[in-house]
Amino acid sequence: MRRLAPAVALMVAGSVLTVAGCAGPAPVPVLPSEPPGTPVVVTLGDSVPAGTACDCDPFPDRYARLVSPGAVSVNLAQSGDTSADVRTQADDAAVRADLRRATVVLIMVGANDLAAAFAGGQDDAAYEAAAGDVQANVAATVDTVMRAHGTPVTVLVLGYWNVVKDGAAGLAAYGAAGLASARSATRYCNLALRRAAAQTGARYVPTTTTFRGDHRTLDPTGMLAPDGDHPNAAGQEAIAEEVYAAVPAG
Repeated sequence: MRRLAPAVALMVAGSVLTVAGCAGPAPVPVLPSEPPGTPVVVTLGDSVPAGTACDCDPFPDRYARLVSPGAVSVNLAQSGDTSADVRTQADDAAVRADLRRATVVLIMVGANDLAAAFAGGQDDAAYEAAAGDVQANVAATVDTVMRAHGTPVTVLVLGYWNVVKDGAAGLAAYGAAGLASARSATRYCNLALRRAAAQTGARYVPTTTTFRGDHRTLDPTGMLAPDGDHPNAAGQEAIAEEVYAAVPAG
């Protein structure tokens, strides 16, 4: 679902010319557009940037407001998307049009790739293979963004604190050993995202310390929705602030 922050619509009045009793061509409608200099944040990704289970404004919208009260957030993130889904989405003509408007592009995807490997047996070899796909797909997505934009644009690739449930819900669902394996899967995912950013000129923004502290020892339950899998309002705000710290002015 798209969530657009308030934007100023520029309207041009049209006129109708009549000649010999026949109506002239209808006025060409002018689509709403941002005034020059308006920050435009375009987001691709999965259920985290989409705001699933939060019933609140997700972090892309919150980040846009931190950049400027008049900034526009074009949130194209979709729950359930994998890195391959986002790679395909970025090739869509309408999405490319949005990307050309962007002053900042946020990409957060890959958790569902690793979650599938986690569900399939919690095997490091499977994590490594899934992470390889994430790196290739995210790097290709960033390349598509750069080509669509045509001029230099800031692209941020966000990492995860966990690719599946965490906190009390994660412990209840997986046990201590399972939660440790989930964190291993997350490390594979984040390494892939970091590498994809490095090879394409994007910037990697981690979120692990945001949820679990500098020493990875904090319990993130208070920043998660009851499902343990998605951020609540406090978690979404924390991610927005992390992104803003990375690129405060867009």
